Amino acid sequence: MEIPLLKEIVVVLGISIFIILGFQKLKLPSILGFLLAGIIVGPSAFNLLSSNHEVELLSEIGIIFLLFVIGIELSFSGLMKMRRIVFLGGGVQVIGTILLTSLVVYAFGINYNTAIFIGFLIALSSTAIVLKMLQERGEISQSHGRLALGILIFQDIIVVPMMLMTPILAGKSDDVTMTILILIAKLIGLGVVVWILQKYIVPQVFKMVVKTKNRELFILTTIVFCFAIAWLTSAVGLSLALGAFFAGLIISESEYSHQATANVLPFREIFISFFFISVGSLLDLSFFAENVLYILAFVLIVLLVKMIIIFVTSAVLKLNVKTAMMTALAVFQVGEFSLLLSTVGVQNDLLTQDMYQYFLAVSIMTMALTPFFIQKSDALTAYFLKVPLPKRVRARIKAQKKALSSNEEDQDDDWDDHVVIIGYGINGKNIARVTRSTGIPYVIVEIDYDEIQEAKRRNHPVVYGDASEPEILKYINIQKARTAVIAISDPNATKKIISTIRLFSQTVHTIVRTRYVKEIEENMKLGADEVIPEEFETSIEIFTRVLKQYMITHDEINRIVSNIRSSDYEMLTSVKPFSAKGAFEQLNIPNKEVASLHVQHKDNDIVGKSLIESQLSQKYNLVVLGIKRGRYYKSEIKPTSKIEVDDIIYIFGAPKDINALNKVIKI
Repeated sequence: MEIPLLKEIVVVLGISIFIILGFQKLKLPSILGFLLAGIIVGPSAFNLLSSNHEVELLSEIGIIFLLFVIGIELSFSGLMKMRRIVFLGGGVQVIGTILLTSLVVYAFGINYNTAIFIGFLIALSSTAIVLKMLQERGEISQSHGRLALGILIFQDIIVVPMMLMTPILAGKSDDVTMTILILIAKLIGLGVVVWILQKYIVPQVFKMVVKTKNRELFILTTIVFCFAIAWLTSAVGLSLALGAFFAGLIISESEYSHQATANVLPFREIFISFFFISVGSLLDLSFFAENVLYILAFVLIVLLVKMIIIFVTSAVLKLNVKTAMMTALAVFQVGEFSLLLSTVGVQNDLLTQDMYQYFLAVSIMTMALTPFFIQKSDALTAYFLKVPLPKRVRARIKAQKKALSSNEEDQDDDWDDHVVIIGYGINGKNIARVTRSTGIPYVIVEIDYDEIQEAKRRNHPVVYGDASEPEILKYINIQKARTAVIAISDPNATKKIISTIRLFSQTVHTIVRTRYVKEIEENMKLGADEVIPEEFETSIEIFTRVLKQYMITHDEINRIVSNIRSSDYEMLTSVKPFSAKGAFEQLNIPNKEVASLHVQHKDNDIVGKSLIESQLSQKYNLVVLGIKRGRYYKSEIKPTSKIEVDDIIYIFGAPKDINALNKVIKI
């Protein structure tokens, strides 16, 4: 049985692969490759898509995953900290853009209802592109990243009222007040449900899932939860994306959020690509070619309008010029929700077909320019700041720039020059104990629920997650760590972790614990700096203690151990005897040996007497090396030291003299 959608997926993604390969060589963003692939397969080019609706559904799933990940990374506490940026900054940006755009459009002779609706469209930016780019560049936590994020969150929230307002602008709704009241009631109800889930239900569900130690079940639970909340919001008339965002916020408060992000990211990358492809497929190439000059003019107008409003927003929030400029370069485009909203406008006769095509062309052009503007934002901002300005303005900009730098320094991540301990088994526990006692910063990565709880009870910094996932290593700042210790018993997982660590850093000193010596070579090839096999380290500890019993010097024992380790334990695996003759020659003292004797009776010449009184040296020609009394050893032997019944004495001398003393102390 043929599945039509399967053909579309193969064709679209197959074309995307070759385009993106070429774009990578040209150092162009992959987003542009997906847009170009969409244009190629679209109806105005080769018309290779026969299942347009299904492709749009796949793109909608990509947006759901995108908003879900954003919600996880933000958290309720983070949202509350950003409430001023979200509601004040986002409100100023959206309302300001609508007003200014409406005035410009109205000046072209378009009626005010359509002008306001076009203001709706221009006010929204692309969450998918902007946050993806800022995440890849690690700029979400910076001042312009936080402002962009706050504005985008407000846009994602306000898109629902915009969709509800569209029929009103088209004159198809009479009771505006009731519509708004119903919307508010829905949002309040959704907030209550989200709070109950976050407080009482989700932590318990994930706790049970994590205890099973089943990776597939964890992934399934995460995805079902994401889609369940999205479906819930859609069922009450709100957007799927808003539900996914709330689902991410709920999980963000749990200790499992980072692993959830790592599991969802591959799905997001695949499905979000369909969004960009579907956007590109909507463009009418012939219309674009005929009206390219008008389209470019409209793109410039959109850029200027949105940049002006961003500068106003930054002024209201009392942010500096650099933040305003970098934010403006990030959010100047027309977004994906605008595309969704535009279809509603066409259905309600607010947009003609020509207006719709102009809008599509401007949207795609601004989306295509966004990656370049974000990548070059530092250079463009620096150039802008060099523009001749009055001295007082220049001084103020410099002061703001200095303040921004100090704030960003304060916001550096906690983990730096630290030890990453992967696995909280016996070895992990010992390493954590030592690092804490010596004051060395460290963090533990563990996936076993019981071990995590034990680490928490001992107040160790611990992160739930699979260390082979890049998202987990990124969260614990593996690139800033000095040492990574992989102390787990799974050889395949160990190899994956080594490879993933080396994707982030070539300088982190990586120490690996393995069970068998045969695993050393492969782990070293993957990038491990030191590999310690458990089986031979046990052997080394045993023979070290044996050699000590034979009075081998400490330096000589260290030399033997170093030779074994430096040769990757070859001495212990080779059938040929290794040369250590010098180490044992010192044992071959003619007619001398070390012995331990048990003093069993008190009726003899030495019990209760000091060594000088018992005349062991004179009578038996023996030297006492130590005395064990009960559980304690007495190694500092003096002439006044006494021997008591039940002592074990360690002596050095001739065998015949040792035998003579042994007969005395057993009488």
